Amino acid sequence: MHRDPKVAAQKTNAELMARRRAALPAGLGQTYEVFAERAENAEVWDVEGRRYLDFAGGIAVLNTGHRHPKIVAAVKAQLDAYHHTCFQVLAYEPYVELAERLIAKTPGDFAKKAFFLSTGAEAVENAIKIARAATKRQAVIAFGGGFHGRTLLGMALTGKVAPYKAGFGPFPAEIYHAEYPNALHGVSEADALRSIEHIFKYDVEADRVAAIILEPVQGEGGFYVASPSFAKALRALCDKHGILLIADEVQTGAGRTGTWLACEQWGVAPDLVTMAKSMAGGYPISAVIGRAEVMDKPLPGGLGGTYAGSPIGCAAALAVLDVFEEEKLLDRSKAVGEILATGLKALAAKHKSIQDVRGLGSMIAIELFKNGDHSQPDADLTKRVCAEALKRGLVLLSCGTYGNVIRLLVPLTAPDAQLAEGLDLLGQALAAAQA
Repeated sequence: MHRDPKVAAQKTNAELMARRRAALPAGLGQTYEVFAERAENAEVWDVEGRRYLDFAGGIAVLNTGHRHPKIVAAVKAQLDAYHHTCFQVLAYEPYVELAERLIAKTPGDFAKKAFFLSTGAEAVENAIKIARAATKRQAVIAFGGGFHGRTLLGMALTGKVAPYKAGFGPFPAEIYHAEYPNALHGVSEADALRSIEHIFKYDVEADRVAAIILEPVQGEGGFYVASPSFAKALRALCDKHGILLIADEVQTGAGRTGTWLACEQWGVAPDLVTMAKSMAGGYPISAVIGRAEVMDKPLPGGLGGTYAGSPIGCAAALAVLDVFEEEKLLDRSKAVGEILATGLKALAAKHKSIQDVRGLGSMIAIELFKNGDHSQPDADLTKRVCAEALKRGLVLLSCGTYGNVIRLLVPLTAPDAQLAEGLDLLGQALAAAQA
């Protein structure tokens, strides 16, 4: 870990943590007892001057890195013009331009429309609202291990109890969970499809289901990938029963998987897509994009929000789109993924605990088990590895239904030397955690 000699430590992490504990509720978790002072691309310095490589990316928010100059400039220019009017009161062109550009990048040979909100959970909730308005049905099928937000409806859709749902029920009705394909843990695509048919038989008839929602790659659930064959089977099932298919691209979107949207790799198009996180490089904005005739079903006033599609968020998102084009970040995402996968497979050859290296594009993860036994997910080792990595100046995030997955969400703009440095630090952390 490197200390920045230019930074005179005015405060310590420990002092700020003490103030945090006194002022903030315990339910607001914090992965590491570190307070950021400044950041640049894939590097962060804390208040004590320590430097970290950021392989967490603000939980998949910083695909374009910390403080990308073009995004910073766009936000400053927007601040000099106006920063809020509420789009539903006084409109502004950046909102319309952003909708046009995102529609053009969303798969599907049909007319589309888009609108904006502030958070991923809002986008998901509004996609469900639209699906219910369009189909005149109420029920929704989500998947075990999926994560769709922390609002009541978002928690209901989320397929993981601890820590997201514990103690917060009851949840909205008519939400059902199918199994998500996960060969490593014994769930085949046929099993997953069969579980949907079981829902139709045991819980709710197919003609009362408004939508099926899934993440193309599960985020909090462990970076398990929905294959094109599974997506095509879902598309056929939805078409058979008049159900809408929703791709929740909050974490996968904005180039993380090597295409702008992960569902571009399916070979079939969803009816609705949600986006947030990296679409504006760290500024709060989210999107729902979908079939025009479906999007038009809610009555005027049924969609929107005071801060929804803020001018600052729109300006940042437009700049992100420019950066992806100018810096060829989709190609870079694939290259980053290849570098990470190669490095992680080399580590797996040295550490029996790593039993899987997987992902799509640069959305890469490793899964850890005791003694290489797939029946013994090793959450304790995962925690130790992340802690040892932080000691060495590498910020990682764990995830997974069993808490035994380490995910890498490094900015796509990180130079190769920092990717190599991060992999080396991860290797050191793995060795130390198992010593």
